[in-house]
Amino acid sequence: MPTHLSLDDHLAGLARSGAALHDAAAAAGLQATVPTCPAWDVSQLVIHQGMVHRWAAANLRGETDHDTSASTARAEAAADLLAWYAEGLDALIQTVRATPANAAAKVFLRDAPPPREFWARRQCHETTIHGVDALSAAVGRWPTAAEADIDALLAADGIDELLTGFITRGQGKLHAAEPYTIGVQAADTGHAWTVRISDGPIVTTAGQTAQPDVVFSGTASQLYLGLWNRADEITAAGRPDVLDQWRSLIQVRWS
Repeated sequence: MPTHLSLDDHLAGLARSGAALHDAAAAAGLQATVPTCPAWDVSQLVIHQGMVHRWAAANLRGETDHDTSASTARAEAAADLLAWYAEGLDALIQTVRATPANAAAKVFLRDAPPPREFWARRQCHETTIHGVDALSAAVGRWPTAAEADIDALLAADGIDELLTGFITRGQGKLHAAEPYTIGVQAADTGHAWTVRISDGPIVTTAGQTAQPDVVFSGTASQLYLGLWNRADEITAAGRPDVLDQWRSLIQVRWS
């Protein structure tokens, strides 16, 4: 799961998406519903993301006793929830910058980069996707990729993390007795992946290795948001059932 982006690229993406989440949450209001995460309102979204920022920083520091429920309780008691969120975002960025390149820390995706790079990348994409959730609350619907305005190379990096890191862990629900392949092709950046679905773990390889049974295409941003089930702009050519299966069965959840 290597990345061609730098640590500074990921930290810049984290800062940008973190600010976008803050501003969209303020615009929507804390009681607004979140169309892309219908079980949440904006306050729950902000509390979750602020908790995750603190959890990620603790992991990077090597802390094994971090209490996520305490973060949540402090958020719920905060006089200014968005200020609490911004404080955690700033602390995370500072923690990443202060961490030595060779620091040992927990990571949880397959073939992960070293911990400092892993957490910068993971939190960049975590915050970008949840920033889109906040945007959905502000506009009252699923946003378009154009509205989300995500850098194309960052989006391609996020697709790669999802396809090679998350869905290949063997814990998902998308299986098939008769194997088939999904081609994923980003029209603007030229990136491509082949995803093999079978009765075992999902296997993803970079590039298009054979004629797939279905091709998901679009810009990198459209694919990024669509594969994370935050937008509906993927074009699917081939088997008509696969995109619906993806939407219903590929779900990454906090646990």
